[in-house]
Formats: sequence, structure tokens, C-alpha cells
Amino acid sequence: MNLNAQPTASLFIDGRPVEGEGAALPVFYPYTGQEIATLREASTDQVALACQAAARAQPAWAALAPVDRARVLSRAAAIIRARNDELSRLETLDTGKPIQETLIADWESGAQALEYFAGLGPTLTGQMIPLGRDWAYTRREPLGVCAGIGAWNYPSQIACWKAAPALIMGNAMVFKPSEETPLGALQLAAILTEAGLPAGIFNVVQGGGAVGAALVTDVNVAKVSLTGSVPTGRRVYAAAAEGMRHVTMELGGKSPLIVFDDASLEDAVGAAMLANFYSSGQICSNGTRVFVQEGIRDAFLRRLAERAATIRMGDPLDAETQHGPITSPAQAEKIRAAIAAGQAAGARLVCGGPGEGAFIPPTVFADATDDMTIARDEIFGPVMTTLTFRDEAEVIARANATGFGLAAGVFTQDLTRAHRVTAGLQAGTCWINAYNLTPVEMPFGGVKQSGIGRENSAAAIEHYSQLKSVYVGMGPVEAPY
Repeated sequence: MNLNAQPTASLFIDGRPVEGEGAALPVFYPYTGQEIATLREASTDQVALACQAAARAQPAWAALAPVDRARVLSRAAAIIRARNDELSRLETLDTGKPIQETLIADWESGAQALEYFAGLGPTLTGQMIPLGRDWAYTRREPLGVCAGIGAWNYPSQIACWKAAPALIMGNAMVFKPSEETPLGALQLAAILTEAGLPAGIFNVVQGGGAVGAALVTDVNVAKVSLTGSVPTGRRVYAAAAEGMRHVTMELGGKSPLIVFDDASLEDAVGAAMLANFYSSGQICSNGTRVFVQEGIRDAFLRRLAERAATIRMGDPLDAETQHGPITSPAQAEKIRAAIAAGQAAGARLVCGGPGEGAFIPPTVFADATDDMTIARDEIFGPVMTTLTFRDEAEVIARANATGFGLAAGVFTQDLTRAHRVTAGLQAGTCWINAYNLTPVEMPFGGVKQSGIGRENSAAAIEHYSQLKSVYVGMGPVEAPY
């Protein structure tokens, strides 16, 4: 089987592929550990060149009518859909996620974002404000050059989620994908160019923290959008603040999923599995603290173990595989350390465990307490911690007793209670009788340490634009001097 995924060049600057001048950046297929491509990081000078190209090209792009920018995004969405099979295969090689996931949840989600913002862009207008004789109006204008920094779990989706609102508003973007999964962003750059995007408007630079730091602090960058961990977010936010740059931070979580006694057992179990095992648990919004009310606890754990036992692990390119490898050996070791800590603390292992090699099976802990590491720290792997609760007030207080605030879920047949509980939860995104559904039409983002700003929906436009107020005097100026 041919697993070669070598791109034309490692970077994409000013409308063309460019080879990096920095250190080698090998790319491994997580399932086999085979090296499928070797890229090179951008040098500091190349990061600056990308930002300069973006700054040069951005004014002309912003001067286009919104509908002209929208046509480019629409064409890119169509190209993605036409090539979804090959793009999804590349995404699987890059991330290790099962092909049955990447075919429906990665590039397709990116296409939806491009399509949605293409439709939204031409509708965006300012406001006319009557002031008697005089009047005022507002203009929504682009920020300029936006820096995007992606995560390794949904690399191509994240690139599209950041590019779509930025570009429709007339901004340019320099995007740095995770060094773990660098391939998809290069495909997006080529597709946007093919769709008619002018040179310099979407650029890709590769590398680790040093490249990210150079990008965030570049004099041409007006806004930074990061998807990543809380520690990384703190560093990037501080660096961006030095230049008074706009920021969007979509960071980590330790999200609660609350299951009341009256919930549909099958639905609640299914959602808990999706909220912990999809993409091998490597999703920031996962509901990894599953609070189960006492009356349904035993039935929930029993059915959960039964259904988890049927999950198929194996070759991600096999259409029947449901659970793939962890993206990197380093991440697998972190997850195994968390599992060992849970066992050492006295939590009961219902199913799963440390696994072998690149694979960690779906793992469930019971009899956990809120102070255990597995209930406090983000694990970013297929590890579910279940906790028992008695009543509504108790579970809301315990669910909120965390520095995170990305997401939350509630399962109950009592919709009055469902709305009451979600109103009391400190989370940026909540689901009722569902979990981890993130349509582009709905804002997505966190509160507390899980971030600031929002991805997707019309709300994202506010984070990729700025308002200008214009006062219009219609008569003589009255001055006291």
C-alpha cells in the first residue's frame, strides 16, 4: 500500500509552494509509525515574508465586493466536496483517525464553513443611527492580517473554521498547523488558490513553538486565533497582548456530561461514548466527567461496558474500523500515565486500560471522586470518568467546580429541568439530549480558562472585524469660542 504523502513543498507563501529553510519535520502515520512525508520548518525570515505577503495583498482583497469574495469561498467548498475521498484519506494518514470519521467529519465540516460564510458575507452591513439633524453610521471593516494556529486533532477542519470568517471579511491569513499534522493546511491553500483566491491572502508556515512565536509577534499581524491547550493559550495570549492584537482562544476542557435518572438509557450511553471515544477521545469539548444520577448508575455502567466491548479497533484505512490509534507516541504515554494515576487513586476500571503500542482502548472508570486527577485534568484520550450524584443542585455545583468551561451536556426527559440546568452550567457550549454536535450555524467556544471569543456562526464575524463609527454633521458647527 502506497502511504507516501509528500507535498510539493513544505510552505505556501504568496500564492505558491515554497520549501522551508528550517529543521526537518517528519510526518508519521500513527497506525504503523511509518514516515509518510518529510517537511521543513519555516525560518524566522520566511514567517516574516509570509506576513509581508499577506499585508501587501490584503487591501485589494478587502476592496472587493463581498459577493466576489464569497464566490471564491463557494468554489473552494465545491472543490473540497469533489475531492473528499482523497482529502479524507490524507487526513487519516496525517491523524490516524478512522476513514469512516474523516469522510464525514473533517473536510466536509471545512466545506460547510466555507459555504456558510460565503453566504453570510454579502449580508453583512453597518447601522444607520438617526440623531435628529445629524446622523451616524457604522462600517464593519477587516482587521488586516490574521494569524491562525491549529491543533493536531482536527487539522483541516480547524484551518477552514479560521480561514472562512477571516477571508470573507476581507482579511488575509497566515496559518500555522500543528507540527504533528501539517499536511491538510497545504491542501487548503492549494484549493483556495485554485478557486481564485489572490496570492498572499492565505499562507501556510510550518513549525513548532518558535515559528508560532515569530508569527504571533510579527508587526503585520493584527489578530491571533489559536486552537490548543490552556498552557499554550496563556503563552500566545500574553505574546499577542504585547502588540494589543485581537485574539480568539479555543482551548481545552474537562467538560461535564450529566445524566439524570429519567434519561433515555440508550441515548445517554451512546452520547457518553461519542463524548469520550470518537476520534480516540482526542476532542477538546469531550464530556469526560460523566455525572450519573444514583438511580440509573448501575444500568448505565452495565450497558456502557456492553456497548464499548463492540467497538472495532484497527487499521484506520479499513472502512469498518471505528477506533484508531493515538496520534503520537508522546500523547499515548500521557494517556497511559493518566490511566495509571486513576487506578492508583482507587478508581475502578470498568473496561479498557492502557492498551499496547499506538492503541488505547475505550476506557471507563467508576467509583471516582472529584479530587482525583482523572476527574480534574484534561487527558485528551479515550478515557471516561464516571461520578455519581444525588440531586440537581449538587451536580451543578460539582460540574462547575473546575477552571475549565468549554462544554457541557444534560440528558433528561424533563425539558424544564434541562433548560434550568444548562442555564446554571459555566460552559460556552451546552447540549441537551445530544453531545459534540458543532454545526457551523452555532457559535462554539469556551468560558473561564477554556478560552475567549467564538468560532463559527455570525458571532465569528465579530472576532474577524472591527466597527468604525462615522458621525455626519448636517449643519453649522456650534462652538463656544
